Amino acid sequence: MLHYIGKRLLQLIPVLLGMTFIVFMIIRAIPGDPAQVILGQQASEEAIKALRTTLGLDNPWYIQYFDYLKGLVTGDLGQSLRTRTPVVDEVWPYLAATIELSVFAVIIAIIVGINAGIISAWFQNSWFDYLAMVIALIGVSMPIFWLGLLNQWIFAIEFDLLPTSGRMNVRDPIDSITGFYIIDTLITGQFDQLATVMRHLILPGTALATIPMAIIARMTRSSMLEVMRSDYVRTARSKGLKMFWVVYKHALKNAIIPVLTIIGLQMGLLLGGAILTETIFAWPGIGRYIYEAISFRDYPVIQSGILIVAFIFVMINLFVDLLYSLVDPRIKYD
Repeated sequence: MLHYIGKRLLQLIPVLLGMTFIVFMIIRAIPGDPAQVILGQQASEEAIKALRTTLGLDNPWYIQYFDYLKGLVTGDLGQSLRTRTPVVDEVWPYLAATIELSVFAVIIAIIVGINAGIISAWFQNSWFDYLAMVIALIGVSMPIFWLGLLNQWIFAIEFDLLPTSGRMNVRDPIDSITGFYIIDTLITGQFDQLATVMRHLILPGTALATIPMAIIARMTRSSMLEVMRSDYVRTARSKGLKMFWVVYKHALKNAIIPVLTIIGLQMGLLLGGAILTETIFAWPGIGRYIYEAISFRDYPVIQSGILIVAFIFVMINLFVDLLYSLVDPRIKYD
């Protein structure tokens, strides 16, 4: 197992290195001069040239790239061109906000999606099966920005049940310790603020969870239908075991492998693809952080933000691979 983990971690090096080079070249193809964007349209040529020299933007691209790599080796993600703040110092609150939102969305997607898929397979061709699969198809097809706006209109504007934006009440700020507001409020015992944080999470979390929930439900149903036709399931049922235990103890354990793969992929996609949800709900996550950096041509922020998301994505996939051996003892990595 340790040999496999070490091998996979070594494989990450060329993957992340190639990703940094591709991102480095693509963002420099974006029209616009960072110095011009920072200083504004009325800035003089002398001021723009001086700022470019200060920021190192007048160096050849390969020198800029190797300077960036040298910083990565020492844990330096660079300095924001716009705020002049080290990226490593300002990125964590945004990353924590996205992780908190994504984990909340994945939990909803897993609980609802897996159980909907199981019940659909259990009662195949029933009204619940047809209804669940139609809803899943709609969920996969529905644009997330439209669902987010619909949620705001129904639950925030029409019924005034939930807040429309942000992570908390701006008039009652939270003393951040870890960056995860749910954990921070539990540590400090501020349960009234915990309720406020949860209320702010519901709308963006459910909007973000819709697509992975639908995909997980469809995959679970497909996998469960195949397993339910197996001989050992028929044997368990013939021995008089209750259907609930046959489904959740025997069938689900053998059907969960492809579902775990989908969950891992969706978790990684949520971290990188939450930008629409974060924009609609004014969620201060890393998606909005990168989006605003693109607007200002803030190269170090864009590069570092994408690198962090890519690293988390591949680590999630490694974790899911290791889960396979825990779920199915026949899978060995030695």
